Formats: sequence, C-alpha cells, structure tokens
Amino acid sequence: MNVAVLGASAKPERYSYQAVKLLREKGHAVYPVHPSLREIDGLVVYPSLDRIPDRIDTVTLYLSARNQAGVAEALLVAAPRRVIFNPGTENRNLEARLQDAGVETLHACTLVLLKTGAFAP
Repeated sequence: MNVAVLGASAKPERYSYQAVKLLREKGHAVYPVHPSLREIDGLVVYPSLDRIPDRIDTVTLYLSARNQAGVAEALLVAAPRRVIFNPGTENRNLEARLQDAGVETLHACTLVLLKTGAFAP
C-alpha cells in the first residue's frame, strides 16, 4: 500500500517519524511529506503531495488543523482512498470536504492501527 505521511519529521521522538519507520517495517511504500526536509532514514522526503510520483492509497495526517489550510486542495487533488486524522489533527471542515469528494476519513492513531494489525482496510 502507498502511504503518504503528511507532516513527517526527522526527529525520532515525533509520532510522524515513528509512523514512517513502522509503516516501512510493515512493508508499506512510504512517502514522507515535509516542505523543508530532503531525507528521513534513507527515504526521499517530498515537499508536497503533488510531487509524489505514485498514486497514494492512504494519507496519514500529522498537521494540526491550523497548519492544514495549505494542504486541503492538494489532498482533494491527490484523491487518496482514505485520510487518517491522527489525534490532534481533527478538522471537521476538511473532513467534510474529503467525504464529499468520496475519500474515506478515519479518526485514529496510525501507530496503534499498525501495531494491532488494523491498518490495512
């Protein structure tokens, strides 16, 4: 499964960094997204969703609602099958727009989903 980690971090203590590592360990193709990073543990980091060369199945979101304004349109254009709103990223307006566009939304912790075997649809 192709998974974009929106708000990826190179800091090991961050949940988004841990998600990148665990997604890769679980065999997913991981596409970290951050505008100013170039690499995380050997993975290319994309400056934006529209720069990812492959179709994305799932976007796992690690940006607070106040930092999501610039990515809303990119999410709609990318049209992933689902977007996971991790704790602290809840945004009713963005969620409604995604659902109206046919994108499944989920309020969950990506790390918990991966550790319990519930990540894959």
